[in-house]
Amino acid sequence: MWKKVLIALVLLLVIGFFAVGNYFYDYAVDSEKNIFSKDDNELEKKLPQEEAKALKWYQAARGQEVWQLTSRDGLALSAYFVPAEHSRGKTAILAHGYGGSSQSLSLLAHMFHEMGYDVLAPDARGHGKSSGKYVGFGWDERLDYLAWIQRVLEKRGPDETIILWGISMGAATVMMTSGEKLPNNVRAIIEDCGYSSAKEELAYQLKKRFKLPPFPFLPAVNAVTKIRAGYSLNDADAVKQLKKNRTPMLFIHGEADDFVPFWMLDEVYQATSAPKEKYAVPGAKHAAAYQKDPEKYRQTVAVFLQKYAD
Repeated sequence: MWKKVLIALVLLLVIGFFAVGNYFYDYAVDSEKNIFSKDDNELEKKLPQEEAKALKWYQAARGQEVWQLTSRDGLALSAYFVPAEHSRGKTAILAHGYGGSSQSLSLLAHMFHEMGYDVLAPDARGHGKSSGKYVGFGWDERLDYLAWIQRVLEKRGPDETIILWGISMGAATVMMTSGEKLPNNVRAIIEDCGYSSAKEELAYQLKKRFKLPPFPFLPAVNAVTKIRAGYSLNDADAVKQLKKNRTPMLFIHGEADDFVPFWMLDEVYQATSAPKEKYAVPGAKHAAAYQKDPEKYRQTVAVFLQKYAD
């Protein structure tokens, strides 16, 4: 009798464990949700005037192209390319945030364009026009970015200078990419408000949004992610990757960020021994450092790139 009760309790715990894991997987990892399908016309209507103007420029930019490649696991990936007015042999590869797309990067694309860079803005897997059913939180995406780097070298020539810039999840992506073996063409990396690891960020969100502790919820999400997406949240760790990084990096974070908490800036900054600089933006909320002080942002980025990418 007691054995049957015990078995039933264990089964209930297992079912509950995976039910919780599936719920939060659907909430945070599954990319086939409405927040990922943004109509560009609707996006434009909701933007402030400066961003709407930048988006119009971006979508009508002279020489624009759509680039495509197939990821190592068979996904059709898409990217938006805008050449510089006068080519200087330099390409900025941008990485958007969670739920964004290449079209959400118009302001920064315009900034790099004015600096004389060709701009390549991929749609992350499961976002925009790229296929995929889940979010990799930067881990699977890092390998996609290695492929985009190679595509730039194929199309723009083997001597092309490349810089990487990413925001939020895109910032985590470029930080995780930094730990891989990069060609010497990649001269500098800029991350804006990226998290230290997927686990830390999800633990923070569980507490902030749901008032829940990491255990047992985070292990449940991780188990389901491993089964359904094929990777572990333990792998998506920017700090671990930064310890292998040798590329100069600029770390940017808004001091009022309450989505990826400001204290994560020090975690990622301290993780690399490569040449590095830090720009903390007073009063800036998540992914709003540029909007808070566009001139200072442009100047900080330009000086950093003059030092390492010219």
